[in-house]
Amino acid sequence: MTDGTRPSTSSGRIPALAIATALGTGYIPFAPGTLGSVVGLLLWWALPASPIVQGAAIVLLFAIGSWSGSVAERHFGKADPGQVVIDEVMGMLITLFVNPVAWAGALGGFLLFRLFDIVKPYPANRLERLHGGIGVMADDAMAAVYANLALRLCLWLSGHLVI
Repeated sequence: MTDGTRPSTSSGRIPALAIATALGTGYIPFAPGTLGSVVGLLLWWALPASPIVQGAAIVLLFAIGSWSGSVAERHFGKADPGQVVIDEVMGMLITLFVNPVAWAGALGGFLLFRLFDIVKPYPANRLERLHGGIGVMADDAMAAVYANLALRLCLWLSGHLVI
């Protein structure tokens, strides 16, 4: 730490920004949140279909996202900067967590997560007020819980609709 509040390059700022921006995805100038969600979709596809592995990935992403989000807020000088997309990566994993879907269902989950992430129904809109990286991650985690439940409802209805 150079001044007591901002990590120097050697103590973690560059790795934190790489994590917070999902390896630079957040720097793309159009729809960074949507592109971060695409990264999350690809990560979901790459992970084993194990609830333990996916649950561990979610916990790990929340923890390192909270840390890197705090560093990124200090670096960019504002709360929840648009370049930070690690929250969307984690949000996609929560949305798809133990939902029995293939790619079509995953794309439906993607759309549901984007909707809930943009609308931010209560209490997601309150969680984004939390300080630092916790707030960056918590509102998307809540939006993703809503998306997960909505996806479950869609899956249940699709199996019970008579057309």
